[in-house]
Amino acid sequence: MSEYRYLFSPLRLGPLTLRNRIVFSAHLTNYAHDGLPTEQHAAYYAARAAGGAGLVITEEHSTHPTDWPYEKLIHGFRPEVVPGYRQITEAVHAHDVPVLAQLNHNGGQASSMYSRLPVWAPSPVPDPMFREVPKAIDAHEIAEVVAGYGTVAGHCADGGFDGVELQCSHSSIVRGFLSPATNTRTDAYGGALANRARILLEIIDVVREAIGPERALGVRLCGDELIEGGTTIDEAVEVARMVEATGKVDYINTSIGVATATLHMIEASMTVPPGYALFIANALRRAVDLPVVGVGRIKDPAQAERALEEGHCDLVGVVRGQIADPDFAAKARSGHRNDIRTCLSCNQECVGRMGLNRWLGCIENPRTGKEATALPVPGVRKRVLVVGGGPAGLQAAATAAERGHHVTLFERAPTTGGQVAVAASVPSRAEFLDVVRNLRAECERNGVDVKTGVSATAEMLREEHPDVVVLATGARPQPVHWAGGADRVVDVRDVLERRAEPTGDVLVVDELGFHQAASVAEWLADRGCRVQITTPGMVVCQDLGVTLDMETFQLRAHAKGIGQRTDEVVVSAVGEPGGVVLQVLKHTTGETTEERFDWVVCAVHQEPEDELWHALKGSAFAVHRVGDCVTPRRAHAAVVEGHRVAVGL
Repeated sequence: MSEYRYLFSPLRLGPLTLRNRIVFSAHLTNYAHDGLPTEQHAAYYAARAAGGAGLVITEEHSTHPTDWPYEKLIHGFRPEVVPGYRQITEAVHAHDVPVLAQLNHNGGQASSMYSRLPVWAPSPVPDPMFREVPKAIDAHEIAEVVAGYGTVAGHCADGGFDGVELQCSHSSIVRGFLSPATNTRTDAYGGALANRARILLEIIDVVREAIGPERALGVRLCGDELIEGGTTIDEAVEVARMVEATGKVDYINTSIGVATATLHMIEASMTVPPGYALFIANALRRAVDLPVVGVGRIKDPAQAERALEEGHCDLVGVVRGQIADPDFAAKARSGHRNDIRTCLSCNQECVGRMGLNRWLGCIENPRTGKEATALPVPGVRKRVLVVGGGPAGLQAAATAAERGHHVTLFERAPTTGGQVAVAASVPSRAEFLDVVRNLRAECERNGVDVKTGVSATAEMLREEHPDVVVLATGARPQPVHWAGGADRVVDVRDVLERRAEPTGDVLVVDELGFHQAASVAEWLADRGCRVQITTPGMVVCQDLGVTLDMETFQLRAHAKGIGQRTDEVVVSAVGEPGGVVLQVLKHTTGETTEERFDWVVCAVHQEPEDELWHALKGSAFAVHRVGDCVTPRRAHAAVVEGHRVAVGL
């Protein structure tokens, strides 16, 4: 009997019967090409169906030419999409899993950059991210938008989808109508909630007519926009009741936040507790009899089971958990929960890549987004030695062993982890350690011989007579050029690895723009230091915005009294008893000031530890470098390179 009493029980969803309660909910992928779905889409969704998901819901399909907020959007209103739809549905149906398409018009949360058409919205209220004044659509245009949903629903039916979901939550013209913050109309579509919900009910009517009774229809609602004057849970409950009263909808999905102003709460990072949005599903479920989908950083089957057991929802949306491990559901069902490659919620290669207009990937799954590309057949079994137990070395070892090679990994520290273990030593980043735990577990399952506490030398490696050596020796801090030998100017790693213990007034110098400076600043503030962060950039730790960590960091920094200074460069340092005197150049004025701190902690670029690489050049066996010992970067590069080298052996 499964340990999951609820998670793997079947559920009737209108005309569909789901074999379990795990939903691969809609999310952006950037896999579209020229507005059309691709083979990449089909392979991506099929992998999650093969991995045991109970229901797959694809990313949004645009319902009107005025809706083109980002480049790689599927233009569902074009008839040419139907063959691509069939490719997706046939690939998912091959695994006996139903698949729905999400329909959407993003409304005012968009730009005219791609469409060269005015952005349409209920009212001329500019979105805080896109900052473009939309055109308030008139009655004729509202009818055109409603009809567009029906057109795309028909295309989806022709393409073999088992139904559709209406996106009416975080980024949607329908959400714009529902919200009093963005709907200031005084006609039949504005004012009272019944008027603001009118367009949604009209869309439900035309979509149900287009797909017929044999396909499922769902509606995704925002329970709380988390903005001043926006939709709150009480109104969301009333809208859910209106939706149910139509008798034409089969389930309700949920969401929290607005996909611009409060985006960080839609795709929350690891600093937000798992299950944080389940209160919305709970409230809607108590108000309606329709099945309700709960969401909110649920990354473990035990969390999903608990959400069902406690009555918060009827189904659970697991997106990033299945991006990281397509076999999430199958592993849980078969009793191999500990083998799941759990999501880190780091947002670096999923959400972060989307923000940079790249296709969706995963920091710890190098195959995400590449499911349509077959791996080469493994060649002759080789004896492979890997040096370094950080993410690059662990990934290289795990992949090589999985492909049949005999692999031994040497790590000089007592435990594996490398710099990831250091980064995860900060409480707000603790889940980052999962990448090491997951990779170490893969190594063990695949038979890698892991030897910790061993410093590999060139002579030792040669004596092993390997076929291949993979060097993942990482990087080390290097002194900043302006330090002047001051012993109280130290690196972030010196602090987190306990080689230095700053006290008093501390300046953190941020030249990397990411978690390094933020993490050490919080760590020091928690220990009673008075901390300021300075950066030559315009924003302290600016890349936290890409991973949606900026808002929560700013809240914590304010609470901990961490000061922030921008547009300035430290040009020199002089050590003195008990402190450091700095010369600081302010970009905006050209002024140089002198300041004293008890300690200075530097988040700056490292240098490769590549001595073994140079020592092994010209050896009789092949030698490869991966990760930071090639050049220091972030963890995703380490994982990708470790996998790539191992696949090529």
